[in-house]
Amino acid sequence: MTTALCPGSFDPPTNGHADIIGRAITSFDRVVISVIDNPAKRAMFSATERIELLQEMYGDAVETTSFSGLLVDHVRDVGADVVVKGLRTVDDYQYETQMAQMNRHLTGMETYFIPTRPEFAFVSSSLVKEVARLGGPMSGLVPDVVEKALKERLS
Repeated sequence: MTTALCPGSFDPPTNGHADIIGRAITSFDRVVISVIDNPAKRAMFSATERIELLQEMYGDAVETTSFSGLLVDHVRDVGADVVVKGLRTVDDYQYETQMAQMNRHLTGMETYFIPTRPEFAFVSSSLVKEVARLGGPMSGLVPDVVEKALKERLS
C-alpha cells in the first residue's frame, strides 16, 4: 500500500489544491493531507479550522493532520512513502525541486510533482484571500465550503 503525504499551508484550501489532492487520491492507496502549522505566520484560519475545511471537502477519502518542524520527520511519523507537491509556475518548480533534493539528501524521501491544470495555475491562497477581503467573487477559485468560511470570517 502506497501512502502519499500532501503537505501545505492550505490557508485557505483552493480549487488548485483540490485539483492536486483529487489526482493524488486516484493515484495512491492512502492520502494524508497535512496542514503546516507555523505560528510565525499570520494565518487567516487556524490549523484546526483548515483541517476541518479539508475534512468537509474530502470526508473519509483522506486523512488529515497538522505538523510543524521538518517535513521529513512528519513523513516518517505518518508512514508516508512519498510526498506530493503541486506545481503552478517555474518559480514553484525551482523552489520545490530544491526542497525535494534536500529532503532526499536527508532521508531518501521521494517527492512526486503534479503540475496543476492550466485553469488553476493562477490561483493561490494569498490571491484568494485578497479577492475575498475586497469583496470579489470566489466562483471557480475555492470549493463552496471554503467560500462560505471566507465570507463568515470576513463579515
